[in-house]
Amino acid sequence: MTSLSERAEMAATGEQPSAPAAAQYIAPPAGEPLPDFDFAGNPDYPTPDMVPVHIAWLRVRHDVRSVAKDDKHEETNRDTGRKFVKYHFRGIEAALNAFGPATLRHGVTVMAVDMTTSYRDTTSSRNSKMREATILTTWQIMGPRGDSLPLLKSAGESLDSGDKGTAKAQSLALRALLFNTGMIPTGDPEPETEHVERGEAPQRSANDYRNEIVDPKTTPGRLEQISYELKSARMLHVKVSNENGDEETLDDLGMRHYKERTGGGA
Repeated sequence: MTSLSERAEMAATGEQPSAPAAAQYIAPPAGEPLPDFDFAGNPDYPTPDMVPVHIAWLRVRHDVRSVAKDDKHEETNRDTGRKFVKYHFRGIEAALNAFGPATLRHGVTVMAVDMTTSYRDTTSSRNSKMREATILTTWQIMGPRGDSLPLLKSAGESLDSGDKGTAKAQSLALRALLFNTGMIPTGDPEPETEHVERGEAPQRSANDYRNEIVDPKTTPGRLEQISYELKSARMLHVKVSNENGDEETLDDLGMRHYKERTGGGA
């Protein structure tokens, strides 16, 4: 390499420095062959039992047992600016953390073998431009002997403002497959086992209930719940103007619409 003083002297005499020699590419030495690895004799990689795939998948389900809804979806209150938990859910990481070790232990492989995608442009509730991705995935669940369960399908849907919509939809499809095919419960108690008094909640008006009862979109299940709410609030015998302009108690109004939407059932 030419030093700075030599370059200055060459510049004074008009001599051009010689170009540096091109670096030669030296090929790395040939890689050594990988050593033989005895999975059967390694305690870190136990060989799974060579059972049929439906037995191996049953053992996976037995190991997983339940996955709680520990993930939280938070939103920000527009008035106060404070975050609040809107609902709890079981995310893809919870699914993988539960099923990953169990599938390895029992020699089960879960892989996507086909994927159909569709996209459309839409907007969020705040009029932000979003991209909706919908994915229908076909899955193969293979056991330790190489046999497979019948091909299974699951769908995933996501909204994203960037380029992550496809990845999100794929994750949701995988989560749906694992939890639905595995029939994995949340471990939460049944809603009927608890009764919570919500004294702080404002009481709804009779007309508010009336409007929900006559709404054709209100399901029979919701009508049953409304009847329970009215009974708790001692409003069953409050009279309102029905859809025909006649006076009718909320109890009679709800029962009539319930029968109409269930084909006359009690």
